[in-house]
Amino acid sequence: MTALRGGANPRRRNIVVALPLLVFVVLAAVLYAGLRDGNPSRLPSALIGKPVPPTDLPPIPGLAVDGRPVPGVTNATLAGAVSLVNVWASWCVPCHAEIPFLNALAKDGHVRLVGINYKDAPDDARRFLHRYGNPFVAAGRDESGRTSIDWGVYGVPETFLIGRDGRIVYKLVGPITAQNLQSELLPRIEKALTR
Repeated sequence: MTALRGGANPRRRNIVVALPLLVFVVLAAVLYAGLRDGNPSRLPSALIGKPVPPTDLPPIPGLAVDGRPVPGVTNATLAGAVSLVNVWASWCVPCHAEIPFLNALAKDGHVRLVGINYKDAPDDARRFLHRYGNPFVAAGRDESGRTSIDWGVYGVPETFLIGRDGRIVYKLVGPITAQNLQSELLPRIEKALTR
């Protein structure tokens, strides 16, 4: 009986043992090839070149700058100027890291900054902007997340560059960083401003 087990089966047993390893290696190679860029901001957007989706978001209750209430976000908010629309939330850790870059862009004044507050409690959103500073000329509350879905948002933060014609020029997935601000965002803003 041992002669039968050891005679013809060692080769077959090696194949059976090696097969799961081979499948794993092939799957790992396929996944690596798909992710080798490592840049989630390169996720495609079907909305590039298209008009911004219908947007009518109420303001964040109680949010004011210099005693004046900050308005919500509508399509009219984005008309006639190059704008950055930032989708953010107070509970989003990367949003805390990117807010200094948004404040710097707001101080620069070349582009209008508009915020969409995603599924956030109004008190938390207000505290976030009071703590870090409010870069937004308008900040709409997307309580249900429906408008963000219409914009094609995968998760917060995401930033959209809107041209004067109301069309989406560029989408940045993930937080604004020193690197992608210089390499991705500012060159596209400059190009949009010259159109």
